[in-house]
Amino acid sequence: MPDFTYVARNLKGEQITGTLAAGTKGDVVAQLASRSLFPVQVKVANANAAASSSLRVGGQLMATTYAQLASLLRSGVPLLRAIAVLKGQTSNRNLKVILEEVHRRVEDGTPVGEVLVRYPRAFSEMAVNMVRAGAEGGFLEDALERVATFTETQEDLKGRTIGAMAYPLVLGGIGSSVVTFLIVFFVPYFAQIFERLRERGELPFLTDVLLGTSDFLRYYGWIPLIAAGVGYYILQRYLATPAGRFWWDGVKLKVPMVGSIFRSYAVARFCRVLGTLLHNGVPILKALEISRGAASNQVLSAAIAQASENISAGKSLAGPLGASKQFPPLVIEMIAVAEESNSLDTVLVDLADGLEKRTTRQLDLFVRLLEPVMLVCLAGVVLVVVVALLVPVVKMSSALD
Repeated sequence: MPDFTYVARNLKGEQITGTLAAGTKGDVVAQLASRSLFPVQVKVANANAAASSSLRVGGQLMATTYAQLASLLRSGVPLLRAIAVLKGQTSNRNLKVILEEVHRRVEDGTPVGEVLVRYPRAFSEMAVNMVRAGAEGGFLEDALERVATFTETQEDLKGRTIGAMAYPLVLGGIGSSVVTFLIVFFVPYFAQIFERLRERGELPFLTDVLLGTSDFLRYYGWIPLIAAGVGYYILQRYLATPAGRFWWDGVKLKVPMVGSIFRSYAVARFCRVLGTLLHNGVPILKALEISRGAASNQVLSAAIAQASENISAGKSLAGPLGASKQFPPLVIEMIAVAEESNSLDTVLVDLADGLEKRTTRQLDLFVRLLEPVMLVCLAGVVLVVVVALLVPVVKMSSALD
């Protein structure tokens, strides 16, 4: 919905200005009337607010911000004053701009949860819903503390994952560059030497293929580059659609070795968010609606949505989740036991902790195995190039003898 700035007067005749989100100017007038305000001027807000909604703030900084805001509120500082304090002490330009607008909108009477949803690149969907539930239920401090803990945990996990994959990616990039350089710039020097063997039909097949590959890359290398660029563009456009995201998320879950890692991390995120929401008193149907987005996987999200429908019909959570075949059996069994013992919130958070630890170990093992496999593959490619060049040389030397 667009933002509208307004100038209005209250019952005392005092001038009031502010910003409201609404579908039309008529909706703004209706909202002002409900607050006993008489509009003088209503117009569409400038583009600055829209631009600020695209500002990005790092997860680690947001985790610190949530924790500081929770600490201030728990110390008895009013919400507006706490936001102003955070705005004054932050050195991050994007966060300062966002907090300024949050302060202004909350001061105008907009609920804090409705304000945060305008800045999706700073406040995650889980954080927005937790803050919204905390503000409505009177446990905003607890909600912010749990959001801070969750965000910090996810950032640590992301950092470990990136750190684990950094070396294999660098190794693969350097190795591919070296092989490409050999084929494109080194191999052509041997073409004229081997031309006589080609005329006699004595050129080895492997050498012939290597020379052909080198010529193709030298003169027509732009074709695969353009094809890769066009393919990437088409794939990105397809993945931006709901059907494309669902297909890609399904593919990620089916990749050998890596698929189980994707699945475990997604299930861990779902369990942690659901457990956190339930612990803070959010009704289970609402909690499932929020937490299914935290899984960041459309296939699992669809299974959770189906489970929500069954819960509405009076069934348990474990049954429909197990029937979907998308969740590990251990998770289903522990959820079933937790439902019987009425300790679902605690068990879900413990499940998330256990899944993340086990999956981190799996990722470390996968990376350790990936490094020697990549080295062997690169060495094999270089060996093929060397053999393809040496065999004709040996043949020519034997012929001279």
